[in-house]
Amino acid sequence: MKALLRVGAALLAALTLLSPSLAQQKIKLVVWGLQSGKETAGLDAQIAAFEKRNPNIKVANLSMGAGSMNPQKLMTAIVGGVPPDVINQDRFTIGDWASRGTFMPLDGFLAQESGPDAVRGADYYPAAWNEAVYKDQVYAIPTGIDDRMLMYNRKLFREAGLNPDKPPRTWDELRDYAKKLTKVNPDKTYASIGFIPNFGNSWFYIYSWMNGGSFMSPDGKTCTLAAPENVTSMTFMKQLYDDLGGYGKVSVYQSGFQSGELDPFFTGKVAMVINGDWMVGNIARYAPDLDFAIAPPPSPAERIARQGRFAQEKDAHVTWTGGFSLAIPKGTSHPKEAWEFIRFLSSEEGYRIYNQAQTEYNKKIGRPYVFRLSANKNVNVMLFREFSPGNTRLQTALKAYIDMLPHARYRPVTFIGQKLWDAHVRAMERACQGAQSPEAALKEQQNLVQKELDKSFARESLPFFNWTPPVLIVGILGLIGISYGAWRGKQQLGKSRMAKQEALAGWLMAAPWVIGFLIFTLGPILTSAMLAFTDYDVLHPARAVGLGNFKELLTDDRELLMKAIGNATFLSLYGIPFGMVTGLSIALLLNQKVKGMNFYRTAFYIPSIVPAIASAVLWVWLLAGDPNKGLVNALWKETLTAWFGVAPPGWFGVPEWAKPGLIVQGLWGAGGGMILWLAGLQGVPQSLTEAALIDGANLWQRFRNVTLPLLSPYIFFNLIMGTIGALQEFDRVYVIGGGDGGTGPLDSLLVPVLYLFNNAFRYFKMGYASAIAWVIFVIILGLTLVQWRLQKHWVHYEVDKK
Repeated sequence: MKALLRVGAALLAALTLLSPSLAQQKIKLVVWGLQSGKETAGLDAQIAAFEKRNPNIKVANLSMGAGSMNPQKLMTAIVGGVPPDVINQDRFTIGDWASRGTFMPLDGFLAQESGPDAVRGADYYPAAWNEAVYKDQVYAIPTGIDDRMLMYNRKLFREAGLNPDKPPRTWDELRDYAKKLTKVNPDKTYASIGFIPNFGNSWFYIYSWMNGGSFMSPDGKTCTLAAPENVTSMTFMKQLYDDLGGYGKVSVYQSGFQSGELDPFFTGKVAMVINGDWMVGNIARYAPDLDFAIAPPPSPAERIARQGRFAQEKDAHVTWTGGFSLAIPKGTSHPKEAWEFIRFLSSEEGYRIYNQAQTEYNKKIGRPYVFRLSANKNVNVMLFREFSPGNTRLQTALKAYIDMLPHARYRPVTFIGQKLWDAHVRAMERACQGAQSPEAALKEQQNLVQKELDKSFARESLPFFNWTPPVLIVGILGLIGISYGAWRGKQQLGKSRMAKQEALAGWLMAAPWVIGFLIFTLGPILTSAMLAFTDYDVLHPARAVGLGNFKELLTDDRELLMKAIGNATFLSLYGIPFGMVTGLSIALLLNQKVKGMNFYRTAFYIPSIVPAIASAVLWVWLLAGDPNKGLVNALWKETLTAWFGVAPPGWFGVPEWAKPGLIVQGLWGAGGGMILWLAGLQGVPQSLTEAALIDGANLWQRFRNVTLPLLSPYIFFNLIMGTIGALQEFDRVYVIGGGDGGTGPLDSLLVPVLYLFNNAFRYFKMGYASAIAWVIFVIILGLTLVQWRLQKHWVHYEVDKK
């Protein structure tokens, strides 16, 4: 007995050492969206301090998007039942996510707050707090905040004969200053530009708010994008662009802008810019000697006159604010611990720890430190008192940004926030580019947003989609197919035992692929066919809409659909022939019997195996519109422009050159097709070529009458695959468009699959996206069948088909 007790005690001690008891196990708090890296000393110090105060909690900080949370990752985690405990989310998207029931309301936690360190809405700037409220419930606690001010270069003001102590205050003055501060080179390119309406961080929103405009009605049911104040504001933006040479010309110049120490405001390429408070830190780091000043964004003279003509300067101007916030997704296992983490990071103590650690880190690496603003008014007072930069000019700039925060506007809190943002950007591009009048562009986009609003409000009246009938039909058809296949197999195998054994072995070998196909390919195909007739956002049960998605696609959204198909058609009509001619030309060269041919074949083939994303990133740099940044345009400027006066194209920065730029980039990978052409050329019988030579055919006649007909099967194959590839284009345009669903200038890079992706993963209209997928499938199938039927008239085979 004593021996057994000693053995048991030893085992217990070993288990205690190897595995902590339940009482000692720590709670793992998963946090997404907070930037993590070698320069995040402040955040690391905050987390360490929180863990010290809460020894039962271990924080797992995963960047996972670092603030601009990838919506696909977040949606997948929530639907899969494994959401993070805390998420750092752009406040602009809080209302959208809250409307889907994905975030936990925090009112219960707020009601229990008390004491001097309590989280209170009154301590926050109204714009920041209200942006995190949806339907009178708080869904996130604001953390950082930013606002926009006019920054101007005093040195450039003096050079242009302007008083550096008198920045523009009205729109008329802004236009006048912008023209006076713009300098043009002898070749009519910009040496510097006075002001770009949508450079920095302004957007159309701020011009609307300057003029008293709005984007949604107070009840959130009506889109007011085309309100008269907005039309006036959009007209002003277009006038600014026209004053400077036009939207296209300015965009080409802007495409060459860089960041860091090469920021165009620091280098004098832009004299005035509306930008956020983060620029103060950038100036301290990259341009400490810059002679700059800060002023409120100019407003219409009528608005200023109503405020008493500069008597109340800040009240006569507005700014707009954004920033991030901390939220708790629904389904988290540790809501109480998540709230404690949010509470600590939002407190004065948390901010003090962050800024102390970050100050010490920056000092250690010899970099100046300028604190970022907080959404909490009390925290900003503390930060300015304890961490204010020593430079007086930087202090003045930060103070100006803080003083404007009470006058900040914020983007509408609505479940169609992303749709509204995209609509306002599209309207701005079309109006400023001159493709539509400001009023027409705003009205068109307003109608699209309003239809989306109306559909969303009517969603509750739609019946739930009944999955039983379609599933039964699919099941019955599947059983019929399996039964027919089994019967046919039995007929073919007969009574042979060996044949049955071989068939069984064959099916067992193919089973992994068959099972994978049924689950991961056929299953999603059939599901998407059903979802195409529903209104489905992943988080809520699907609602039946019948043919509503297809009707909307062919009526309300017909313009975008036709634009996407038109762009794909352009890529097909021009890209496929250019690609085939380039591949065949290379193959003809590489089919010669010369020394070192293996090296040349390898060299031409290598670009085709470069990953599409890497290739797109490379060509974005090569085809940048500004010669100072784009290698191709730099060479163009030194040759064609210098010799013939032909200006370099804008490539991806202007709608006229975006698709040609995509085709040029595609030719770089022509080596992949070259392999097929080379195989075809080497399959041409030498006897036919020699017979044509004996008959007196020259080189072109031999190619035209012998080689090309025998290559027609390869032409047919490349035509089929090229058409399918053009209609399935996605990865390159996704990267070139900005990586966030961007569609290029004037939707010049909008293609069908990108249109599908945006609806599925930006707006979460999965039913609508499924309808788009089937429309794309029908188009591809139709074109393939037509080409297959026509091939018998022009495709020639060495052996005639019976």
